[in-house]
Amino acid sequence: MMRLAVGNLIVAGFFTVTLATIGLGAGAAEPFKLTSPQYPDDAVIAAKNAGNNKASPNCVGDNVSPPLAWSNPPAGTKSFALIMVDPEGRGGLGVVHMVTYGIPTSVNGFAEGALSKPSDEYVDGKSTMGKATYFGPCTPPGDYHHYTLTLIATDLDPKALPPGLTRDELFADLKGHTKGAAGLILRFTHPQS
Repeated sequence: MMRLAVGNLIVAGFFTVTLATIGLGAGAAEPFKLTSPQYPDDAVIAAKNAGNNKASPNCVGDNVSPPLAWSNPPAGTKSFALIMVDPEGRGGLGVVHMVTYGIPTSVNGFAEGALSKPSDEYVDGKSTMGKATYFGPCTPPGDYHHYTLTLIATDLDPKALPPGLTRDELFADLKGHTKGAAGLILRFTHPQS
């Protein structure tokens, strides 16, 4: 015997469960999400988003960071960290293309190119290449590499951490301070000539 009450589900009079608890109705929370207004998840990004190191034949782009947006951060979030990693890079050892953190909760995304230069909206970390800002893909010809962007919600004040942290140093400092994470995967390969 089930009877539906306004906003609650009462099962045989023994207990009451709110509809939000079981994921039904208007009370269900939206997930923490990282998106790009330009690229859907698993999209192939444009050459302009690739790295621009003219000394490397694999860096064929203009180093323009893709636009990003996020929504529904977990309760208690005070700042965000944003990392971009190519897990296939360096023969499977991985390449960290971007480490940024101290992003205040007043920021809910970055315009195209905004992560390619220093900003007051985030603290610069240090990538595998020693860069403080976004450095785009430099994928060998013929390979598709995946670029995982991970946005981490933290309970740290945006000014809590010093600039110049590597991904591993940042992760050590974030232990016990994460509230949740959202991800986006983009791919790149050399454009066909």
